[in-house]
Amino acid sequence: MSSPPVRILIVDDHPMVREGLVARLQAVPRYAVVGEAGGRTDALALLAGAAPDVVLMDVGLKEGSGIALAEEMLQSVPALKLLMFSMYDNPEYVQRSLQAGARGYVLKDAPASEILSAIDAVAAGGTFLSAAVSGRLFRGQAPKPVLTPRESEILTKLGQGASSKQIARELDLSVRTVEAHRQSIKRKLELEGQAELIRYAVEHARGG
Repeated sequence: MSSPPVRILIVDDHPMVREGLVARLQAVPRYAVVGEAGGRTDALALLAGAAPDVVLMDVGLKEGSGIALAEEMLQSVPALKLLMFSMYDNPEYVQRSLQAGARGYVLKDAPASEILSAIDAVAAGGTFLSAAVSGRLFRGQAPKPVLTPRESEILTKLGQGASSKQIARELDLSVRTVEAHRQSIKRKLELEGQAELIRYAVEHARGG
């Protein structure tokens, strides 16, 4: 008994890119393209109605960031598998995409075989980075650890001199929650004590 096809939603604001992708993917029997969208509004409508397994998402959209839209979609459908599709191999975009919950990042100029491999990997519950992307991401110094948006926000406020109580009040959190985030930040950044955390936070606030 053959498994059902992977249901794919394409989100890209360039009609020609969408047409090319639809034609390529519909030629593969294990895929079913269940919709295509040019921006956020159409994408969210299709997400509700088309029940895709995988969303192939452009990083840059006319209606805002594809990364922000990815995060929004995952809040609605946590089991959704997102694959970012971009012309940019900028490590920052890759980091932000993974931080938002994407399972993979593939370049638009990658060979068709690599794009299909990326879809297969993500659909199967794995992850995928284009070879060119992983090469840039891990070249030279190691990438910065991926903090959640909330952890980044707390780190910034620590760098501005705010105490846990002040941060809790400003962000409408409990002090215990703020302390838990501080511990998580220290663990991810491999910082030993509070003084080291504050020093890092101050440098981070200055952009260093």
